[in-house]
Order: sequence, then structure tokens, then C-alpha cells
Amino acid sequence: MTKADKVTFVIDTLKRLYPQIPIPLDHKDPYTLLIAVLMSAQSTDVKVNQITPLLFEVADNPYDMIKLSVEEIREIIKPVGLSPMKAKGIHGLSHILIDKYNGRVPESIEELEQLPAVGHKTASVVVAQAFNIPAFPVDTHIHRLMYRWNLTNGKNVVQTEKDAKRLFPKDLWNELHLQIIWYGRQYSPARGWDLNKDIITATIGRKSVLKEYYKGKK
Repeated sequence: MTKADKVTFVIDTLKRLYPQIPIPLDHKDPYTLLIAVLMSAQSTDVKVNQITPLLFEVADNPYDMIKLSVEEIREIIKPVGLSPMKAKGIHGLSHILIDKYNGRVPESIEELEQLPAVGHKTASVVVAQAFNIPAFPVDTHIHRLMYRWNLTNGKNVVQTEKDAKRLFPKDLWNELHLQIIWYGRQYSPARGWDLNKDIITATIGRKSVLKEYYKGKK
């Protein structure tokens, strides 16, 4: 199977499995999405979705958010982990959004990356999911699967993102990155991986990965 055939197989399989693609993080607008994605770093979407309603009940826009102290924000979001850094980032970026953008979230990755506690992946998720601008945010699931499928060398997420953007059609990036995340969680997890359920890796998987899997099963 050529690389082009593999890419087509991945796209077709994911489309069949996920014709409707749910957004993992609950939000109602670009600002609440930005905050939710920032909070999701080294946490789970489930945990974030439990905590964001408590925060957004008090402050769901930058103007209300800056009325809270960093300590008050930290106290609310403490269960998601890394709360001191995240609270400082949320408070700081809310000030910048008011001072520089009239309270609105900017629509470019470059401007978003200038905000406190907002990295490339967070910025990519926001432009893709809030503004429908093509981006390919790479999380641990996508990084793992692209390597398992032999579509990247897996050295780092920067390379994985470049390879994903090179291989997949631009008009599919936004839905594909979500489809791969859901697939990774359901069929190709890091732990408790069952290759019998993972049709994509079983079909196009990197030989060394498959060899390692079967060796571990002996």
C-alpha cells in the first residue's frame, strides 16, 4: 500500500466511524473555548468539563474574569492541575484581550500565541474550532497514532504536525484532528491497547510497532 493509499484509508475509515464529530471541550464562544483549552493542558477533557461551568458561572467573559483575583481563579480551577500557572494565564490574557482586542479573541495563531499560557497547540485548537480556520493541532493521541501508522517519524509534535499538514487535504484538517483524537481514545490508546479493535493500525501500522505489540503479547 502506498503512502497515498494509506492516507485515503485513514480518511475513509475515520469518516465512516465519526460522521458527526463532537467537540471534546464544552464552550459557548471563542473566549470560553480558549479558557477550556488552556485548562486542558496535562488534564483530561472530562475533568475540565466538570470545572469550567463553575468558573463560567462566575466569569464567562474577560471583563468579569479580571474582576476576580488570580487566587480566586486558582481556587476554582484547582482540580484540573497546574492551577497557579493556569490561573495567572487566564487573568493575564483576559486583561490583554480587553486592552488590545476590545474583549474579543483574535483569530490568528500568531496573535493567540502571544497571550500568556497559550502555546501553539492551544492556539491551533481555538482557530480551528472557534473560527473554522484550517489548523492541525497535535495532541498526544495524534502524535502516537501518526507514528503507529508510519505517517511520521514521531520525533516531536512539530514534525508530526508538519507531516499531517503535508499528507492530509487542508479542507479536512479541522475534522480529521478531532476524528483521530476520538479514534485514539477509543481504539488505539497508549495503555490497554487491543490491536484487534484497532483496524487502522492493524492494516497500515509501522512494522516495528506491530512487532513490538505481538512480542508483548507472548
